[in-house]
Amino acid sequence: MSHISPDPEPERTSGLEPGGGVPPGETPPAESSMPEAGPQETHNPPKGWAKAPLAVILALVVLIAAFFLVYALVLIL
Repeated sequence: MSHISPDPEPERTSGLEPGGGVPPGETPPAESSMPEAGPQETHNPPKGWAKAPLAVILALVVLIAAFFLVYALVLIL
């Protein structure tokens, strides 16, 4: 695995002073990304919603809808 240094090379970067500073009015060089920075994820499958939480949410939605339907029917009659 090769590691890429995130630091710019001063001899190839324009606009840097000898000490590595940036003169006034000059835009500093952009930082590069570090693809190997985080831990390697071994088990994090993106499978979406689990069956149990989805079933609970759907049951609550059905119960609330039934409550309002019965409430509307009671008001009409």
